[in-house]
Amino acid sequence: MADSEVTLIANLQAQRPVLPAALDAATDHWRYEDPIYRYYHQSYKVYALQHQTQVIVQTLEALLPGVPLSARFLEIVDQGTGRRFTPDVNTRWTTETRPILEAFFHARYFLEMAVRYASLAEPPSPLPSGYAALLSLYHLR
Repeated sequence: MADSEVTLIANLQAQRPVLPAALDAATDHWRYEDPIYRYYHQSYKVYALQHQTQVIVQTLEALLPGVPLSARFLEIVDQGTGRRFTPDVNTRWTTETRPILEAFFHARYFLEMAVRYASLAEPPSPLPSGYAALLSLYHLR
């Protein structure tokens, strides 16, 4: 097992008390249920998901400081954050707003996997897909 994986497991364990609260926040009514509804309702309020995505990314980055997150993941996050609503977005609604949802869903997935595997004392065998995804997020697989 690589030193970075040992550090990741230790940091997951250390953050075990607070990770579920972060996931709860990413699953509550105003930061999950309502903004996703707003996509289908074609409301600018879907843009609020960008903040929640950035909060999750910061949480994930803190689990292995100094190790950049997967370029694929960061590309999705980059495409789904930093967007501003203007009325002309309504003519391109899906093209403009679906990346916001995609970035949030990917970030939330990795947060959920961090919560799921925070109780590990050592790498599991066989390797579950969610844990393997976490390793991929941090370039450890």
